[in-house]
Amino acid sequence: MNLLSAKYSVHVEICLKPNQNRLETLEELLDAPMREYLSMVKVPLGESVKVEGSTFESNSGLKELQFVESILIECEAKHIGEFLNDADLRHLILHFYCPHRRVMELETFDVESGDAGDGDAVPASSHWLLPSNSFLHLWENLIYEDGLKEKLLKFALSALIFSQHSVNPHIISCNRLLLLHGPPGTGKTSLCKALAQKLAIRVRRTFRHTHLIEINSHSLFSKWFSESGKLVMRLFAKIREIVIDPNNLVCVLIDEVESLAYARDCMSGQEPKDAMRVVNALLTQLDAIKEHPNVLILATSNLAETIDLAFLDRADIKQYIGLPSAAAVKRIYVTMLTEMMRIGIINEQSLTEDERHEGLLSALAERSNGLSGRTLRKLPFLAHAVHTASSDYDLDGKIRLSDFLDAMLAALEQHHCDQKLMKN
Repeated sequence: MNLLSAKYSVHVEICLKPNQNRLETLEELLDAPMREYLSMVKVPLGESVKVEGSTFESNSGLKELQFVESILIECEAKHIGEFLNDADLRHLILHFYCPHRRVMELETFDVESGDAGDGDAVPASSHWLLPSNSFLHLWENLIYEDGLKEKLLKFALSALIFSQHSVNPHIISCNRLLLLHGPPGTGKTSLCKALAQKLAIRVRRTFRHTHLIEINSHSLFSKWFSESGKLVMRLFAKIREIVIDPNNLVCVLIDEVESLAYARDCMSGQEPKDAMRVVNALLTQLDAIKEHPNVLILATSNLAETIDLAFLDRADIKQYIGLPSAAAVKRIYVTMLTEMMRIGIINEQSLTEDERHEGLLSALAERSNGLSGRTLRKLPFLAHAVHTASSDYDLDGKIRLSDFLDAMLAALEQHHCDQKLMKN
């Protein structure tokens, strides 16, 4: 079992088109053509690249690549945008996958209400089969400081290796619990989902199926007295039905975990006893489920200081996810503008070769200090809707890059003005 590879490994994730063939069959069929393709074509690292039809139409030896949708190359020893050299080709590890098209399933529990016996349906969790079409390209489009995502991926892989080797928990502690904390809008939940998707691709030879179950923390606080603790136990009983199959890897995402694990020592005498029951139930269920080696717990929090110490103590890693740095902000803007060019709303022009473009981009990044990624990613739409769009519905109309950068700057200034008015 080789879940964790050497630092110089070059991982190639190959996304396949929907087809009727078994994945194992395609894996054997495509291994040699894909290696030949990578020796011929320059593919930038860290970017998902579509395999064009002209590649295999003009070369009969590569005709099997008709099954390939896109590829993503990653190597910890290299930077995003670099290309492979001849030496790198000796370190290739190919990961083939076909994303599930099945939509998310919502798990609901019925809770009795009142003497009449009527029930309320409580949305307890969301369930995806991974890799999911819903999370394609999410990982590479999340921009953080260099090495952050790789650090979290290595933690998850190490945790699974320790569990698969049945390490004695009385000698070495590994709870397989990762906590991401920081201000709202920094992409903590998206990063957890992207990490689960990445694991599904990387460990497919060990775990045939990967499930992502997102717990709806707020819904589990039932308005009916004493029900919340019972709902937590019912939910984990459902999760154990999936975990019992060793071929399944189960990633459990607890978003805004402070809702379920509020610090008990901060609860006043007026606090409902149900809140304490929920914390106790969650801790008990986490301790029980970690006996299974195929479970990984991912938790997020906007208010880490309010989380119960017993939960924090169980977390193997507590990673702070802060607001994007100036360099990250600029990279986010570049990816958004590149996407606007790709879909044809902006004319294709260089962002760096023109001094005016570079100056506007730098001004945008400078004025965006202190904004979350969630806020930044709304600006292209706001710029288009408020500052550039006409009353005509013109799908063929294109905007000059400099004009759109001006509109982005105007939308940003409007956002700052709105924020000041809200505070006043």
